Amino acid sequence: EGMALPQRILFPPEEICMDWLQRQRPGAGLCNLGSTCYINVILQCLTYTPPLANYLLSRDHSQLCHRQGFCMMCIMEAHVRKVLRSSANVIWPRAVVRDLKFIGEEFEPDMAGDAYEFLRCALEAMQRACLSGSSDVDISSQTATIVHQIFGGFLKSRVTCLRCQAVSDSYKAFLHVLLDIKAPSSLTTALEDFVTPKKLDGKYCLKCSKCEKKVTASKRVTVHRVPKVFTVCLERAADHTGKKISKIVEYPEYLDLRPYMSDTAGEPLLYSLYALVVHSGDTCLDGHFFCYTKASNGLWYKMDDESVDNCGIHTVLRQQAYLLFYAR
Repeated sequence: EGMALPQRILFPPEEICMDWLQRQRPGAGLCNLGSTCYINVILQCLTYTPPLANYLLSRDHSQLCHRQGFCMMCIMEAHVRKVLRSSANVIWPRAVVRDLKFIGEEFEPDMAGDAYEFLRCALEAMQRACLSGSSDVDISSQTATIVHQIFGGFLKSRVTCLRCQAVSDSYKAFLHVLLDIKAPSSLTTALEDFVTPKKLDGKYCLKCSKCEKKVTASKRVTVHRVPKVFTVCLERAADHTGKKISKIVEYPEYLDLRPYMSDTAGEPLLYSLYALVVHSGDTCLDGHFFCYTKASNGLWYKMDDESVDNCGIHTVLRQQAYLLFYAR
């Protein structure tokens, strides 16, 4: 389909288990080490991502890791084991905060940060850890790590020349999707907007290979290959000033991705909500992050730094969500 096949499968997809291998009550809360709530929420959402937690609890990574110094996968493995296996009620995520500069240069231990930025950098750091020791890995094979096998999908971008109707397709791997919510009032309408064709004219004109000149074109982005875990950020920054879009955007417990695919024919592609991050505060530059996660016992919990409190699905679905995590 115009996509290069990986020359090496760095992690076999059939070894990924989407259901919890062990069921238990939720693990520990996380101590706030001074403006680290944006880190804590992402650590909790990743800890309660079943296929990732199963893999990290197996210790498969650390047994084979020869990396000297910082390794995000080793840090995550130790963290998840500590949260889910120790009897402590509160854990200090010291290793993550200590190595913050290796996760993302923009993060400072005693400064507030953005949860989406931290998620982005954490996944990239985990991806780098999966590729270390694998030299000369082609671009396609880089999307065959455990990180991409869980969180990764492909977007298809189709550009149509509105003069001669020539079509060109390109594909791009993704680990998360950023959605504009200025107009939409629900996740599904935001996804509809995302896949609606956009007109490229004026300064956005593209050169058509057939017409051999700059022309007005139409561009449509669709989900071409779905991930096992679909991660969405609802863009709440109205502009660069940090002004926040504070409206409620409805999101379902169960999501069908089929209508947003390149090929909309076929069986529904159903996903179940298992975690979300909420930002409370008047602007995007300050405030507080907390999250809701579904533990392996099937129950929902509000996780706000040190506190872990049981709650119902109705509470979960009424939040001013910022990040949403859905599992296939």
